Amino acid sequence: MNKKISLLWAVICVSILLLVLSLATVSANDADPLSPTEQLGKSIFFDENLSINNNQSCASCHMPEVGFTGPDSSINAGGAVYEGSIADRFGDRKPPSAAYATVSPIFHQDKSGLFLGGNFWDGRATGEVLGNPAADQALGPFLNTVEQALSDSACVVYRVCEPVPNYPVSFEEVWGAGSCDIAWPELIETTCATEGTTVALSSEDRTKSDMAYGNIGLSIAAYEDSPEVNAFSSKYDQTFGGKVKLNKEEQRGYALFRGKGMCHRCHISNGQQALFTDFSFDNLGLPQNPENPAGVAPDFVDPGLGGFLMNAGYDEDVYLAEWGKHKVPTLRNVDKREDADFVKAFGHNGYFKSLESIVHFYNTRDVKDVCPGDYTEAEALAADCWPVPEVLENVNTDELGDLGLTSEEEANIVAFLKALSDGYLSD
Repeated sequence: MNKKISLLWAVICVSILLLVLSLATVSANDADPLSPTEQLGKSIFFDENLSINNNQSCASCHMPEVGFTGPDSSINAGGAVYEGSIADRFGDRKPPSAAYATVSPIFHQDKSGLFLGGNFWDGRATGEVLGNPAADQALGPFLNTVEQALSDSACVVYRVCEPVPNYPVSFEEVWGAGSCDIAWPELIETTCATEGTTVALSSEDRTKSDMAYGNIGLSIAAYEDSPEVNAFSSKYDQTFGGKVKLNKEEQRGYALFRGKGMCHRCHISNGQQALFTDFSFDNLGLPQNPENPAGVAPDFVDPGLGGFLMNAGYDEDVYLAEWGKHKVPTLRNVDKREDADFVKAFGHNGYFKSLESIVHFYNTRDVKDVCPGDYTEAEALAADCWPVPEVLENVNTDELGDLGLTSEEEANIVAFLKALSDGYLSD
C-alpha cells in the first residue's frame, strides 16, 4: 500500500512539475501576447512582398535584434544608408530606430516657437493625416522610389488583401468584413510590378483602398507601440524594480549625462520609462558622411527640418532658422547589437561608428583642429581633427563642442548608454 501511495505521489509530483514548466514556457513566450491589430501590423512590418520587387520590408531597415534600426554591419560601417527594392537606389539618411517612435507627439510648435514631434529625421511625418506620426511615417517607405518603391498605395492594399497572405490575423478580421472587398483590375499584378503606374479603380473602390491604406499605417503603428517593440526592459529600467543596480561606472556616467555632459538637456531622462528625447530638432555640427552613396557635399547637403518646412510652404525666415536641424533621437537601444563585432552607425547620416567616437565628438568638436577635407570618422580620429559641419548654419554651440570631459568621463557616459539596451538579463 505504501509503495502504491509513493508511486501515486511521484506521478502527481511529476505532473505538477511538467505543468509548472509548461506554464513557465507559456509565460516566457506569451507574457504579452499581441492584440489582433498589433499582430496584423507585425505581419505587414515583416512582409517583403510589399515592395515593387518583393524583396524589401519595413524590417529590412529596422530589425529588432539591433534595436529596430539598420541590421547590416558592413553598410553601417560605410555610407550607413540602405539600398531600396530597386538595385542601386539608396536613401540619404541612416534608418532611425522604429522602437519608441510611437511616443512622438504630432508635429507642432510650442509657445516659444520650438518645433517638436513628428517622425522621420526631418519631422515630415507630422501625424496630421492619420492623427499619429508613427502611422504617417509607416506609409512613407512603401511609395518612396528609393525604398519599397511601389507606385500606387492601392498596390500595398492589394498585396495585403489579395491573394490572402499567410498572416496569422487577416486584414478583414481587424478592420471589418468587406474592408478588402475591392474590384481589382485584371492586370494588377503587372501594374504593381511596374514603376510609374497607377491602378485603375472606380471612385468608390479608390475611396475604400485609401481607407484601407490608412488602416495599414495604423496597424503598423499599433505593432510599433506594442511591448514587443517598446519593451522598457533595459538594465536602466530594471533598476526601478530593484532587480539590479547600475555599476559604479554606469552610475558616474548617468551623473555626467545629467550634469557636465549636458546630454540630459535634449535626451530627457526623468525617472522610470524615460524616453531619452525631448522630440526637438538640432544641428549638432555633424560632418558630411563622405561614404554616403546618395552624394557628398557640395553636391549633397541635408537641410533636415529646414528643408521640410521650406517644402511645406513656411516663410523663409522660419525654415532658414531650422536649416540643418534633425530630430533628437531616443537613446534607448542606442547600443543594442547582435554581437560585439557588429557595427552600428550614429547620427542622421551615420557618420559615427561607435558610441565612443560620437561622445568624443560631442566633447571636443570645437576644440580640435578642422580637418583639411572630407575625412571619414576613422581618418578624423587618426588625424586628431574634425571636419567642418555638413550644414554651417544653426549649429548648437551652447550644449556641446567643448564640454571639458576627461577620457575617463567620456567612457563613463558610454557605459551608461550601454545600459539602455532592451532585453537585459540580470545575473
